[in-house]
Amino acid sequence: MEEIMEALAEVFSFEPDSEMSIEANPGTVNLEKLKTYEKIGLNRISFGLQSAHNEELKALGRIHTWEEFLESYDLARQAGFDNINVDLMSGIPDQTLASWQKTLSRVLELAPEHVSAYSLIVEEGTPFAQRKLNLPEEEEERRMYEMTAEMLGSQGYRQYEISNYALPQRECAHNMGYWMRDDYLGLGLGAASLFDSQRWNNTDSMEEYLEKSERPEEIQVCREKLSVREQMEETMFLGLRMTEGIDRERFQEEFGISVEEVYGDALRRLEGLGLLQADRGRIYLTRKGISLSNQVFVEFLL
Repeated sequence: MEEIMEALAEVFSFEPDSEMSIEANPGTVNLEKLKTYEKIGLNRISFGLQSAHNEELKALGRIHTWEEFLESYDLARQAGFDNINVDLMSGIPDQTLASWQKTLSRVLELAPEHVSAYSLIVEEGTPFAQRKLNLPEEEEERRMYEMTAEMLGSQGYRQYEISNYALPQRECAHNMGYWMRDDYLGLGLGAASLFDSQRWNNTDSMEEYLEKSERPEEIQVCREKLSVREQMEETMFLGLRMTEGIDRERFQEEFGISVEEVYGDALRRLEGLGLLQADRGRIYLTRKGISLSNQVFVEFLL
């Protein structure tokens, strides 16, 4: 990591208040490693906890325990990290409303600056999909989602995106960039980039990557130029993930046309159903709309 940060500093300049984030699996860090991260400029760390119950972690196939997470979290604080995210997952096998509440309570006792709470999605073709899973019912999972917002909100966390909660001024700049479609550069094997409305991935072949890494354009695969229509679609369904929603003025400036001219029928229909709300120059999901967000997003595919 020291070598990587030194190499980046030779090529790029960093703003003094840049967010420098790193992800770590609980149980895989020690104090020396964490102090090194902090020393070289990394100022935000994210731990993939998922659950505070060891039996649920085992069902997910995670290699860490709740106790190992606690140790890693404490070491990060000792090393000087004052911006920590904890990833949580609801809707996992054998999880109940009570066990989810306990997970949230245990994490809130630690007061991390940021919490990401996602729902399990079982993808076809994965080992998980081959197993007979005892998953929570849809209504119970919806109640877990509402419980998350209520419990975190009561402790001062703002839900600034469908699955993300932060203490004041601790929103994740990295993720905000994705949802607002800012340009980003992916470095490394298989990394994705978006620049000037072009998207590409680096090759996932290590041999090819090493052979051609001094000629970046030769390791880029799946390059595509996004059409204006595709950019508008992404602006809508990514932007609406944020609780502040879409900025009408920004849409007009970017595309030279108002959002109402492009999506007027869909906006009126969704607002009539109580799924969208327009206010102070912004368009955003209601609480009901958040619960049905996937159905809402489909409406913005032109």
